Amino acid sequence: MRAVFDTNTVISALLFRGSLAWLVPHWQSGEVTPLVSRETAGEILRVLAYPKFRLTESQANAFAARYLPYAERIETAATETGPWTCRDAKDHPFLLLATAGNADILISGDGDLLALRGQTPFGIETPEQYCARFPRLT
Repeated sequence: MRAVFDTNTVISALLFRGSLAWLVPHWQSGEVTPLVSRETAGEILRVLAYPKFRLTESQANAFAARYLPYAERIETAATETGPWTCRDAKDHPFLLLATAGNADILISGDGDLLALRGQTPFGIETPEQYCARFPRLT
């Protein structure tokens, strides 16, 4: 399965020991191929550097190393558009990535992305819906 995980999903899985922590061994196992673009990988790195997380550069890099090496890098053109219009322009890179990477699914809790369900060639699910596909891993 080829999947795009939005930034909030990735950060929650990496930093917090909550309900999404199972995603780290999931993508590390190769059961899913996470997709990243220059824009989405950059956003993950930017968010890990947020002062509220109080991570040193070394710690932020260590967290990123639990995700980025397991992801396939996909080239996207920032000026591309799709047949859909997302209410939040900041979410557009995830849609471009899912399209360019032939993703099976985009995982996000973002209402603007979830509103596009059924309008894209890939599925869009919440992390909880995605989790239900793999009950043995939670």
